Amino acid sequence: YLEHNTPKPHAVDTRHPMAASNVLLVHVTHYNRLMWDNGSTPTMVIEHSVAIDPNATYRGTLERGVTVVNGMQKRPRITGYDLFLQAKEQIPLDAIGMQTEEFGGLGDVPYRSLHRRMAEYRFLFSPIRYTSLPLAVIEAMTIGMPIVALATTELPTVIEQGKSGFLSCDPDELQDNMRFLLTHPEEARRMGQYAREVARTRFGLERFIQDWNAAFARVLS
Repeated sequence: YLEHNTPKPHAVDTRHPMAASNVLLVHVTHYNRLMWDNGSTPTMVIEHSVAIDPNATYRGTLERGVTVVNGMQKRPRITGYDLFLQAKEQIPLDAIGMQTEEFGGLGDVPYRSLHRRMAEYRFLFSPIRYTSLPLAVIEAMTIGMPIVALATTELPTVIEQGKSGFLSCDPDELQDNMRFLLTHPEEARRMGQYAREVARTRFGLERFIQDWNAAFARVLS
């Protein structure tokens, strides 16, 4: 059974529907496996991978940040919609994703065009408070983009402070980090290159296939 999500409604007291069942329960982050009450069910973690056009590489020429989240205003606390709006008052930011046009964003961008569009921006801002590791973060890292994000859930194990981006639970500090990237394009590029190398190793397709083959072998044995 593949579980993509963080536990809800309670972060630590939610019993997984597959708990105490005779299946292999696969989580997509170590945080998720830790927080779900899995009971006696055997578990393992297989992190995400993404397939991206290799021609989509970071340029960072647009002196703006971008947030990529679908339907932010429909799930405001979880997605950090309020944090995005607060930051947007101080920092040049755009939003991409379904229904973002309702609050001045760019709306849905076809997936085949998304990563080239993202690559023009200086950094990715992920304001999400509570989620599995966002695919937009992995995609941005893969194209060589620095990340600015909340230091919550799995992200502190992915983003290295000052190397591949910036993490904090202080929104004001994150805004300072955004200003730094906007005024230091070479540092942004350096961080993005580091992020790309991390993504190639940690979220590469070869590792993903190996992990799933190991899961299938474990079940079949």
